[in-house]
Amino acid sequence: MRFDVVSIFPDVFEPAFRQGVVGRAVAAGLVSLHAHDLRAYTHDRHRQVDDMPFGGGAGMVLKPEPIFEAVEAIRTQNPGPVILMEPWGEPLTQSLAAELAGEPGLVIVCGRYEGVDDRVREALADREVSIGDYVLSGAELPAMVLIDAVARLVPGVVGDEESLKQDVFTSAAGGFPQYTRPAEYRGLKVPAVLTSGDHAAIAEWRRREARSKTKRITERAK
Repeated sequence: MRFDVVSIFPDVFEPAFRQGVVGRAVAAGLVSLHAHDLRAYTHDRHRQVDDMPFGGGAGMVLKPEPIFEAVEAIRTQNPGPVILMEPWGEPLTQSLAAELAGEPGLVIVCGRYEGVDDRVREALADREVSIGDYVLSGAELPAMVLIDAVARLVPGVVGDEESLKQDVFTSAAGGFPQYTRPAEYRGLKVPAVLTSGDHAAIAEWRRREARSKTKRITERAK
């Protein structure tokens, strides 16, 4: 799967995905990551990518021309949907990540300053995605979150397919508390059922704990 990111800070992406699961997937050729400098698609000597908003107001807005030209150039190599990272977009969920993992690639546009000229959303973006209701300095971090969430669902990226099935939010089997050795540490003990060897009892305990955690998450979101 191919990821193309358009940003005024393209150099932040390569170090972020040099390590870990996605780093190994890149090294193995399972996914590829290409970060594009938006300024490379300008035509003035100052390489200007932003301008003052029509109607007045604070801050600057990313211009439409370099974004359109960047995405149009990328689409010759990546036929996947264009994703605009926006705080008011559809929330990034595990189900959305799984849906996007089925695409041949993603073209991700990162906004900055006061946002992106809305003609990008209107005529260029296929989807708008948000990682939460809060303000960041730019969309580079949200884009990294999206890439990580999607890339690990590409077949072969995560070596143990069972671990994907147990991911939190993927199924009722996920989200239960996990423990490892030692069985007791500073007076804190692993639940006895997990060391009992009774696999049926362990499975039931995990289902019960997963339901409890899901209930707490739901109540906290209200």
